[in-house]
Amino acid sequence: MSLSTTGIIGIIILIVLLYSKMPVGFAMGFLGLIGFSYVVNIDAGLNLLARDVWDVFSSYNLTVIPLFVFMGQIAFHAGISRRLYDSAYVLLGHRRGGLAMTTVGACAAFSAICGSTNATAATMATVALPEMKRHGYDMGLATGTVAAAGSLGILIPPSVIFIVYGILTEQSIGKLFAAGILPGILLCFLFLLTIHLRVMKNPSLAPPGPKSNIREKFRSFAGILETLLLFALVMGGIFFGLFTPTEAAAIGAFMTLLIAIIRRQLHWKGFIQSLADTTKISCMIMVIVTGAVIFGHFMAITRIPYILADYVSSLPLPPHAIIGVIIFVYLIGGCFMDALAMIMLTIPIFFPVVQTLGFDPIWFGVVIVLITEMGVITPPVGINVYVVYGVARDVPLEKIFRGVFPMLISLIVCNLLLILFPQIALWLPSLMR
Repeated sequence: MSLSTTGIIGIIILIVLLYSKMPVGFAMGFLGLIGFSYVVNIDAGLNLLARDVWDVFSSYNLTVIPLFVFMGQIAFHAGISRRLYDSAYVLLGHRRGGLAMTTVGACAAFSAICGSTNATAATMATVALPEMKRHGYDMGLATGTVAAAGSLGILIPPSVIFIVYGILTEQSIGKLFAAGILPGILLCFLFLLTIHLRVMKNPSLAPPGPKSNIREKFRSFAGILETLLLFALVMGGIFFGLFTPTEAAAIGAFMTLLIAIIRRQLHWKGFIQSLADTTKISCMIMVIVTGAVIFGHFMAITRIPYILADYVSSLPLPPHAIIGVIIFVYLIGGCFMDALAMIMLTIPIFFPVVQTLGFDPIWFGVVIVLITEMGVITPPVGINVYVVYGVARDVPLEKIFRGVFPMLISLIVCNLLLILFPQIALWLPSLMR
């Protein structure tokens, strides 16, 4: 059996294992070990397993993941997310659809100290859905907004996906973080515009809330001041070269904990829960990364990534058409696979193609993150939709998916703009030291 045939069979078996609900990291690691052992020998496979597990779990660069996750967990348990939402409500709540717009703004702000789409969606679903239900909002609009806006957690820095992409492709994590800022702001604006157009067309979806006076609006800024401080400290330090992303994560986690202690709003139980959730989430990510690294070595020895890269780059198509094909593959794959798993599985295959075609790897990273954002809200997987459904059990799943669809159009428009105008993503990284 040829090496390429072995690799193709391995990919087919992996897809079958993923559909059997086997954990993604274990599925990729198991197939990588078996495949590598088959091609070389069992001793080489076991040596590869031991080396890759050690390399991932002892990696200094990957320590940025638990630190940023811990930062987000402390922010949640210290009530920072609640204060963000309350402040945004004072500013936008009086408008028709204002609570939904508030949710988008709060998701964007919380994403700046969280880095996880699932955590952002779960946090804001807990905070926002009861308020929107109480004010008579259509629950399709409400749940769809939370699920879609929660996806900002992997675009607005710090982002776990950017960290993993940067490590896999050996790109600057700091530049990837900077590249996500303007597309994140653009996507927020498109979400707000979508909500505005929906409620203009059908006012019954979202009744307006009570107006607040100027004094209340000014006082509301106190609720977002700590988040702005944390974001400025973390991103400003990275942007101006004062410290590395890992150091930024450590400083951000420490400052978040310090703010929580000063405010006296983090109880011992919440602190222990933050540590437990951080450990769970970080271990899950590390296992997926380890499995993907092992599977990537199996793919490398079968030469499938290089064969595919040569084939795609030699197609009689313009470079942007080839990028369109790659994006289509990500869009379809994202409907069936977790965003992180999709990145880990496909980057070793498609990144050489992107390099061959001469596209900027930082820009490509932002494009891929936007595509995976679509995956977290599209059926059948749509992990954010299921996260929201877990909080709002009284809302039918199909109603949440229907509520998400208009927001999906915003994501498509944002991606098209990014492809047509790459400088949206590349301008800020170009200013970095």
